[in-house]
Amino acid sequence: MERVLFEQVGKQYGKLWALRAFSARFVPGETVSVIGPNGSGKTTMIKCLLGLVHATTGSIQVNGQRVGTDPAYRHQVGHMPQISRFPNELKIGQLINLMDDIRGSELARNDGPLMKELGVDRMMDKRLGTLSGGQRQKVSAVLAFRYAPSVLVLDEPTAGLDPVSAESLLAAVRDIKRTGCTVLITSHLMEEVEALADRIAYLQEGRLQFLLSPEEVIETTGHNRLSKAIPAMLTRNPKAHVESV
Repeated sequence: MERVLFEQVGKQYGKLWALRAFSARFVPGETVSVIGPNGSGKTTMIKCLLGLVHATTGSIQVNGQRVGTDPAYRHQVGHMPQISRFPNELKIGQLINLMDDIRGSELARNDGPLMKELGVDRMMDKRLGTLSGGQRQKVSAVLAFRYAPSVLVLDEPTAGLDPVSAESLLAAVRDIKRTGCTVLITSHLMEEVEALADRIAYLQEGRLQFLLSPEEVIETTGHNRLSKAIPAMLTRNPKAHVESV
């Protein structure tokens, strides 16, 4: 059974279609790298999934529950945005306690993964308004993983993190995937895509160009690195290589 289902999803802003007829099935226990150039529709697709914007056409389901006016499905979704925004006056510990009350503290798994690995346990008395960009990303990562999500959406998650913290986060992705969590991750770093992706969803001009495993992309193009295989893939007829979704 699919964990996330997009069926002919489109999003229109005025006369501009930011997302066009996007259809895909994402299953439990897989990591999908959502990639494409700026303005390709990645962010719009994520916002539609999270209910931050409403799709103009089509439908989205998470664990069989339709994304719409009822936000209850969001309790199953963890999200780490590229830029985190928190109430500046709160301390980190206060924010985590507040989120525990909202999400249900029983879902917080022994402080959750990444709390110690990223050093957030040593910053609990720091006010959010005093944090650096990298520190805010660490807090965002802890909250995204903390409540045992069945769907995890990570938007450029290692941007702003030091190499050691970035590797801890990627290790956490591998671990949570083993629980059956479906991970959608946007990244411009091909080494991250190669290290994590079970499948690659490539968007361009609001359309899904292909949804294939890295191995399929490499086999189709004859290039042994994704940094060369993906551009080669796009020079072919995209429709001939889009997986049945």
